[in-house]
Amino acid sequence: MAFSMKPDQAIRILNTVPSATVSIADAVNKLKRAGHRVLDFSAGRAVEHTPAYICDAASRAIQSGDTHQTIAQGTPEFRQACARKLKRDNDLEINPDTELIATLGCKQGLMLALMSTINPGDEVLVEDPAFVSYEPVIRFCGGRAVPVPLRAENKFRWSRDDLASAVTSRTKAILYCSPQNPTGVVHSAHDLGEIADIATTNNLWVFADETYERVTWDGRKHLCIAGLPGMAERTVGIMGLTKSFSMGGWRIGFSYAPPSLIDAMLIAQQHLVTCAGSFTQSGAATALGDSYPDSVLNLWAEWQERCRYVTDAVDRLPGMSCRMPEGGFYAWIDISETGWKSDELADYLLADRQIALVPGSAFGPHGEGYLRMTCVKSREDLSEAIRQLSIPFPDS
Repeated sequence: MAFSMKPDQAIRILNTVPSATVSIADAVNKLKRAGHRVLDFSAGRAVEHTPAYICDAASRAIQSGDTHQTIAQGTPEFRQACARKLKRDNDLEINPDTELIATLGCKQGLMLALMSTINPGDEVLVEDPAFVSYEPVIRFCGGRAVPVPLRAENKFRWSRDDLASAVTSRTKAILYCSPQNPTGVVHSAHDLGEIADIATTNNLWVFADETYERVTWDGRKHLCIAGLPGMAERTVGIMGLTKSFSMGGWRIGFSYAPPSLIDAMLIAQQHLVTCAGSFTQSGAATALGDSYPDSVLNLWAEWQERCRYVTDAVDRLPGMSCRMPEGGFYAWIDISETGWKSDELADYLLADRQIALVPGSAFGPHGEGYLRMTCVKSREDLSEAIRQLSIPFPDS
């Protein structure tokens, strides 16, 4: 008698929950396709399309036959545009030939960095709350994510004691995000100095997720830890165009790192994805340009005002509090006074009021008691979301 058998799935997948931000956004998309009206404030996706001048550059590249694989490290033109941008915006001198690699967005840049540095059992210090994909991708590479709390009483910044006490003999790297997702903190020179001191003292790599570096508010400026003394040789900077230029579907970004690490990341790139897209690199090089057009500068200014509108309005609602983010475009809403758990309230809002937000618990234990709301949606949708949130909730 024959038995029906099938192979098992890998433990790394069986032990991994879906991405909360992506899965909620995907669920909303299915509801919309089925004819339901749902307002989506889950994933960090602006309502605006990619600016036309960027699309035109990519279209010209396609029409000219630029539809073939590029070299694995990325086209010279794109890497040169990235290096110019880093010098102009971030005061970093980066060699585009030896210290840059084009990536399929920031997640893949982080994956390449991890695969090139982490051995089985190595530990990576991460923020709590933090972006939902950090822990899974570290584990996929054989490492272990060690959450270090961002405490509300410390304005969601690491304390030196918390960070230093988390270092063990197995610690290999520190991973942080600035502007921070989900809390909206922009790391100060003092913040970065403490991270740098702990990294150099303990001979650690630093992975700097700088995805939101162009969207900082109220005169703040993003600072790169690689610019601090002794940090260039131990820092991987991870940047992209997904957020700042509303280019999420393009899957294009870049990483900068010491030449020896770029060489290692290049080997992983060759075997995993070959290269980033050809015409997407052309469009991205145009986006970075020699300067940013008024249309983009005005867009960023409008995003700032939408963030202010949402956070001011939410902060006036009973049982909720919310501060203007220092950077990024999320409202980090304190719901602790409502008595609801964040996942239960998020489920209720989607089912009962047809608005999708992300529960803070998805970002880690210290995210409990919060909801994350994307602010770069239409003014009409934002106003409706505020109206729905103003309606009293039933008892939890």
